[in-house]
Amino acid sequence: MPRQRTLKGLGRSTRRGLSRALEPPRLRSTAAVFTTMSALAATSLLSAPSVAEPFSTEPCALQRTGAHHSEGVDTWNAAYPRPTRALNAVMVFLSFPDSTPLTTPAELTADHFPVTSEFFRRTSYGRFTLTAHAMRQWVRMPRPSTAYRIQRDWSASLRSLYLRDALRAADDQVDFSRYDIVYFVADPDAPGVDSDATKVVNLDAPLRADGADIRRVVTVFERHPPDRLVLAHETGHVFDLPDLYHRPADGKGDWDTYVGDWDMMGSQFGLAPDLFGWHKWKLGWLQPRQVVCVQRPTRLTLEPLGAGPGVPVPGAAGAPAFGLGDGTKLAVVRTGPDSALAFEVRDPVGNDSMACRAGVLVYRVRSTTESGRGPVEVIDAHPHTQACWEDSVYPPLADAPVSLGESFTVPGDGVRVEVEDRSASGTWTVTITPGVTG
Repeated sequence: MPRQRTLKGLGRSTRRGLSRALEPPRLRSTAAVFTTMSALAATSLLSAPSVAEPFSTEPCALQRTGAHHSEGVDTWNAAYPRPTRALNAVMVFLSFPDSTPLTTPAELTADHFPVTSEFFRRTSYGRFTLTAHAMRQWVRMPRPSTAYRIQRDWSASLRSLYLRDALRAADDQVDFSRYDIVYFVADPDAPGVDSDATKVVNLDAPLRADGADIRRVVTVFERHPPDRLVLAHETGHVFDLPDLYHRPADGKGDWDTYVGDWDMMGSQFGLAPDLFGWHKWKLGWLQPRQVVCVQRPTRLTLEPLGAGPGVPVPGAAGAPAFGLGDGTKLAVVRTGPDSALAFEVRDPVGNDSMACRAGVLVYRVRSTTESGRGPVEVIDAHPHTQACWEDSVYPPLADAPVSLGESFTVPGDGVRVEVEDRSASGTWTVTITPGVTG
């Protein structure tokens, strides 16, 4: 669930990407069988056991733990769909007896697609395709919008009632067994709708419809037009990615102190919202040969994280270069049983086209830290300066990368990175040295 303080309160341009509605396939009807269920927010633990699928045996691959949305990458949590194949999502549009919609399903579809699917196409280097099948008409809910008391910290019983009503209302029009992801999109102008309640709901006991178990649902309450990349953020939770923002206990203060602009799971308004290389490794979008485990002083060439087939990359002379995408993207230094340092090049390419600064970004990953409590923290190579204060969600981290010609030793870990060169083709030469003292 993305934080809402910055989204609503700073008056920053959202640079929303809108496009036309996708044509849905024919949706058919079958009966739904409901089980008793309790809904858990995306920040809660699933009670059902998950099956581990082997993923990586790299010495730097942290072990997946019981932490919700653990950043471990040694196995894949089979309770979640792994986005290494084409997945289909259904968008169901819900209206209420106490409001007449001012928008159409086609307009709301265009709020989120194809911008969401294009984001995932770029961040996965074309290895993952998300296709949205949108209903063309509203589905009428049986109760007024105000009856559900929709809000950010929603009661489990009312959220459960909302989901049961939505599934019953849509069942004669949708075959839910055909879809990997369900988006329930509420009329944004209904009086009881609160955009802060947009989130992924994990189901302690799955809903049963059309012979299929529905274990999680994305409930969308966004305004029209919506927050930038909000659906991509929520879909990231469907793929077991954690929240990377910091939610102050009193709801006040800054939410972006952990990662700033540098990953969409922190802020969908970030200037460089591409997923961290660690997340691309976790999701299976980086091949083993593209990740280097550094255990001794190592000089290596890194490609910009956003570079993929057909994506122009700025070369050293400023002219765009092409042809990158299959080289090394991520370097990792293991720092403990459940922690590691990650190094990757962030350049203004692909999803990072508006990045404030280019260079080698350094961040710490912890596999035992819960979603929303800082499982990833960007390390600021320029702690006494800030940048892009008019546009960055957190200017102190906007200039965090180690720039060309600089060296930086990570405080407390004694790992030094030297950024030596940037080639005409857009690759960066770096030396990483563990165990530096003094």
